[in-house]
Amino acid sequence: MADDESEEEAEEEPAVELGEGPAVEGAPLARVASRLTWPQEKSRVLAKEGDATIRTPEGPRHLDAVLDEVDETYFDTRQSFTEAVEGVVGTGPVKTAE
Repeated sequence: MADDESEEEAEEEPAVELGEGPAVEGAPLARVASRLTWPQEKSRVLAKEGDATIRTPEGPRHLDAVLDEVDETYFDTRQSFTEAVEGVVGTGPVKTAE
């Protein structure tokens, strides 16, 4: 019973406190990648998540537009997918709404 109480307490408290500030549009690339299983063909990624908006250093972008710029047609791992996307959009701090 003590384990159940600990789980309930953990669920009530956020793991990370969110700060005040402007909203950030789009989903983190890692979140989109985690919704897929690997390996995955580019066409299947587009069918499943192509309409997703991801966060990039230059602002939100639709995943289908980003993948149009990727030459690979098959991603054998989540890492190969994220590296291909980051090769197009870059890495770094994400712009926030002003």
